Amino acid sequence: MYSETISAVAAKIIDNVQKAIYGKETEIRFVVTAMLCRGHVLLDDIPGTGKTTLAKALAKSIAADTKRIQFTPDLLPSDITGVNFFNQKTADFVFRQGPVFTNILLADEINRTTPRTQSALLECMGEHQATIDGVTYQLDAPFFVIATQNPIESQGTFPLPEAQMDRFIMKLSLGYPSHEAEKNVLTQYNNRSPVAELEAVCSRADVAAAAEMVRNITVSEPIKDYIISIAEATRTSDRLRLGVSPRATLALMRASQAYAGIMGRDYVLPDDVKTVAIPVLSHRIITRSQNTIRLTDTNEQVIEYIIDTVKAPIE
Repeated sequence: MYSETISAVAAKIIDNVQKAIYGKETEIRFVVTAMLCRGHVLLDDIPGTGKTTLAKALAKSIAADTKRIQFTPDLLPSDITGVNFFNQKTADFVFRQGPVFTNILLADEINRTTPRTQSALLECMGEHQATIDGVTYQLDAPFFVIATQNPIESQGTFPLPEAQMDRFIMKLSLGYPSHEAEKNVLTQYNNRSPVAELEAVCSRADVAAAAEMVRNITVSEPIKDYIISIAEATRTSDRLRLGVSPRATLALMRASQAYAGIMGRDYVLPDDVKTVAIPVLSHRIITRSQNTIRLTDTNEQVIEYIIDTVKAPIE
């Protein structure tokens, strides 16, 4: 069964990444889920929680090329996609690839650059291609973007527009580690680097094949109706000013397929949908402001409420 292949590949990656990231199995599983359904991840977290380490560990686990972009206010779109420069020896223009031509791209502090530069990633993330001076270049497979942003500092930042946020299939937060996990960090990272010692447990071809198999995970008609009902509930909720788009509905289905495959099944259960709903949908909605003493519900709380109230299929 192809679900067994997906599960085997995912288990190898998750176990290997946990050798460098401690106590975050759930978050790592979500990241692998996003990669296998050909999506991208936004890590919204404070500095020092292991975002960069996670990206490096994932790349080493699948023997993938990885590049890092430190987003700054003076970064230009051509610094990401590449540029044509004039070669005086050949008297011709030569294309120099940008860092986007890789397998795993770490877009560090993406909200510190201008919207013009942020938008350079839109085509790359959505179509897995880059167009420079009218010429379209296909990106390697797999192509996976892990973008990070710091939710605390707002000075000198440019919040991602809704169109850019919608390109990320999941928004996650690693958060602080538990006491035991942080103790492991102090012990294991004392005089060595666990990330540098990681070895590949599968190939890029294995990941690409597993991602192709994810599309064959069965989604029954009742599950499709359930996913649509969740989306419709966000559009009619009096707690929200903006509900999710059809693209989000499709993202929820694909994430559910990938998660079901990781769990070793070739069909999607309502619990799969419930598990991935918050990271897939919470960054795609806008809550209504409330001029009351009670704090406005967070996006995650609203999605959780909707999941609790929308009736799941039982057959």
